[in-house]
Amino acid sequence: MEADYVIVGAGSAGCAVANRLSEAGKSVLVIEFGGSDRGPLIQMPAALSYPMNMSRYDWGYVTESEPYLGGRKLVCPRGKVVGGSSSINGMVYVRGHPKDFDSWADMGALGWSYADVLPYFERMESWDDAGHGGDANWRGRSGPLHVTRGSMHNPLVRAFIEAGREAGYETTCDYNGQKQEGFGPMEHTIHRGRRWSSANAYLKPALSRSNCDLIRGFVRKIVFSGKRAIGVEIGAKRARQIVRARNEVIIAASSLNSPKLLMLSGIGPEAHLRDHGISVISHRAGVGQNLQDHLELYLQMAVSKPVSLYKYWNLISKATVGLRWFLDGQGIGSSNQFESCAFIRSSAGVEYPDLQYHFLPLAISYDGKVAVKGHGFQVHVGPMRSPSRGRVLLKSSDPIIPPSILFNYMSQEKDWVDFRKAISLTREIFAQKAFDRFISYEIQPGADVQSEDELNEFIRKHAESAYHPCGTCKMGSTDDPMAVVDPFNSVIGVDKLRVVDSSIFPTITNGNLNGPSIMVGEKASDHILGKSVLPKSNKVPWVSEHWRTKQR
Repeated sequence: MEADYVIVGAGSAGCAVANRLSEAGKSVLVIEFGGSDRGPLIQMPAALSYPMNMSRYDWGYVTESEPYLGGRKLVCPRGKVVGGSSSINGMVYVRGHPKDFDSWADMGALGWSYADVLPYFERMESWDDAGHGGDANWRGRSGPLHVTRGSMHNPLVRAFIEAGREAGYETTCDYNGQKQEGFGPMEHTIHRGRRWSSANAYLKPALSRSNCDLIRGFVRKIVFSGKRAIGVEIGAKRARQIVRARNEVIIAASSLNSPKLLMLSGIGPEAHLRDHGISVISHRAGVGQNLQDHLELYLQMAVSKPVSLYKYWNLISKATVGLRWFLDGQGIGSSNQFESCAFIRSSAGVEYPDLQYHFLPLAISYDGKVAVKGHGFQVHVGPMRSPSRGRVLLKSSDPIIPPSILFNYMSQEKDWVDFRKAISLTREIFAQKAFDRFISYEIQPGADVQSEDELNEFIRKHAESAYHPCGTCKMGSTDDPMAVVDPFNSVIGVDKLRVVDSSIFPTITNGNLNGPSIMVGEKASDHILGKSVLPKSNKVPWVSEHWRTKQR
């Protein structure tokens, strides 16, 4: 088998690249180890907690013991299915803050400033405000990725926004438009009541063309002729074959599997590769380093009125919701239920938001297994720019063996300060008049958790990953010894090999990563095709004029 381009991974970015390359007339072969995404547990938005906990759809990765979280091992779901993690994620859509991308360019990723990437966000979107307002001039209307908002019918959803306003914070009609900072409606990748994954948006249209094919296979390593990538080896045990790329090999296997595959193929820290008996093709010290993530807490409140989603938390109601969705794609099942949110600054002197809130009108664990016995709500809150850094390493030269993952969460004192501040600010928001008629008592952390030591212990025991790993194949200038790819997505030190996924992020972006990952696929496809990039945007984003002196 061979094609002009071989893409490893049918995830958020890989699907976008496949579509744009095949659209341009190139032959494309996409290799994905996971199976079909057709199941209702994937396609029904309200069922989002199920796929990420199913071995059928998830790689099942777990971190090493995290030393600053009491030795806990945290799950790290990654999509093992067509659509990758866009088929098992929470469907929340966030571009990121403009300053995130400007920092990329400042760090050596030239051509990736906000002015450079905004046209690609606009190209990929088909945006609908769902009647809740927004910045239409900042949004795309004809792209393959449908982005919209929920109904916001639940009174708790609107109470959260009003409480933020009462507390003195900004409101925003569109955090993906000119102004990220503030409280407002949350956006999601849902279309006509179903998950609008990268597979639905990009891959399935590409597969309708004669020049794009999808095969299921396990990629063991990249095959080289000298320093030129010529294909990949797939298969298990003795049943192996080489899939050849006439032009280039494109790795889009995730921030965990992409560095693993590079290292298995001889690209990475020389000493580490030799320790595993792997011949070194190119020494790149940064492969697997610079691992970042968002860590968050679930702060929960009990409510005295039957207004939360708890009324659906029984078998009969779940069955009714599922049946309604199956019949017409509507009802509670058609939303991920994250319908309001906030991006705020934790302190004066912070230039742009560093805390993110997801609001959910139900008190429940993210895996959907534990619900508080009674009505309640919660916010997911956490700092967005932690200075902590982790790594991905090989455990073995056997490709079947999962990688060693250590995020090194909470390894910097700033992390603890930021989380304690997040709890304090959240409690203040919950104390506003908008919640007076709803709130009964604080479930988590609990009103008795007040001292610095008590808060630290709560954080240590209850902080959870937001499942936003990135950064392990850092993009930067060719003279940066820790950079893995250049600003054209080409792996430094070898030929005809690119990495196109969230692993190339120099730093993590504000918010959920699906949107920026797809944007990377959109922009990289122009680099791969040798096309002129889209013209820079001249739009000026909003930044508070008082940020140096005021927290809100």
